[in-house]
Amino acid sequence: MRRRRLFMSGASPGFKKLVNQNEIVPSSRGSDMPRREFLRNSMVMTVPLVLGGVSFSAAAAYAPAPRPRGTAYRNVKNYGALGNGTSDDTAAIQAAINSLPSTGGTVYIPSGTYLIDPTKRITLRSYMLLNMDPNATLKAKTNSATRSYILNVTGRTNVEIAGGKLIGDRDTHHYVSGSTSEWNHGIGINGGSHITVRDLYVAKCAGDGVCLGGGASDVVIANIVSTQNRRQGLSLTRCNGIRVYNSEFSYTKGTSPQCGIDIEPDGTSTAYDIVIQNCSLKYNAMYGINIWKRVSNVTLTGNTIERNESCGAVTNYCSGIHFVGNTVRYNSATGIFIRDGSSSVNVTGGVSYGNYTRSGIKTRTPFTLTGWASKIERDILIRGTVGGIAIQTNSYK
Repeated sequence: MRRRRLFMSGASPGFKKLVNQNEIVPSSRGSDMPRREFLRNSMVMTVPLVLGGVSFSAAAAYAPAPRPRGTAYRNVKNYGALGNGTSDDTAAIQAAINSLPSTGGTVYIPSGTYLIDPTKRITLRSYMLLNMDPNATLKAKTNSATRSYILNVTGRTNVEIAGGKLIGDRDTHHYVSGSTSEWNHGIGINGGSHITVRDLYVAKCAGDGVCLGGGASDVVIANIVSTQNRRQGLSLTRCNGIRVYNSEFSYTKGTSPQCGIDIEPDGTSTAYDIVIQNCSLKYNAMYGINIWKRVSNVTLTGNTIERNESCGAVTNYCSGIHFVGNTVRYNSATGIFIRDGSSSVNVTGGVSYGNYTRSGIKTRTPFTLTGWASKIERDILIRGTVGGIAIQTNSYK
């Protein structure tokens, strides 16, 4: 994925002109927040669902349809995995996966901490479920690689990853001079189709929690927490038919772009047909979500986008972007920034307040507005050459 600095020094002349006109624009500088008690999902109900030790509400659970697979069953303990937190279990887990017949099946990982060498990676096969106990952790060994994955899905079909925790080595990674080490991910999905990632926790990766591209299609991500990763909670590059439900992408910080979700196709490729629903995008060092070039047909509905260190959401050279019924609040810069080259973007049914906190929270009487007016530029800002922008009826507090 091509990386670039977002709104850093050396920005375009057009950006400098906006600053000179005292218009509300994002800044690259976010406050250096202390670590907070982070796993507090914003969706509340009385009956909890525990995903890898993280308590969600029952309302937050989404049950994807199972992918087809064979009936074979493997327990990694039967292939030499120890799960004691000190032994390298990479080869044992891979052996269990490789032992599945061509029709696939289930590989089960019991409770325990399994040390994984992400430079070798665990490579999944088609027609399989990797089923982890809620108290199972796959922990990356400290390494100096510029590219590595704990779990790798390349060119496979009908794959599910469910349960447990993935913990990266961001705190101990040996960063090589001249490299950002931004391609060290918890889960790498490169191509393939009919893939589900659900009910798990992924944190502290030197790159992304989950990175998805290579033309991948029909991918469902549901009920995951992706937090404290260095580059993104979730990156979507060249892909289509992506559905993200009831998940949290939070506390991303360390190397650009530092977003909760970044939809950014590689090179001249595209990303399209993406739905992000009932997710929490919060406390990221840049944007809650970045939608960046050659992206089309994206719907964000029922999400809470809050307390990010720049904008809540940004669109740039993309089309067919629909914000429906989202809550956008307390972001350091503009709530939703519709930038140059954006077309057919609509914002409707949302609630927005407390945005542009870097200039102090503005107190106002709650109101509903159809259309755009300068009094909501902290909440929705439109700049550059755009077309077909529809700011419909939204509520502001």
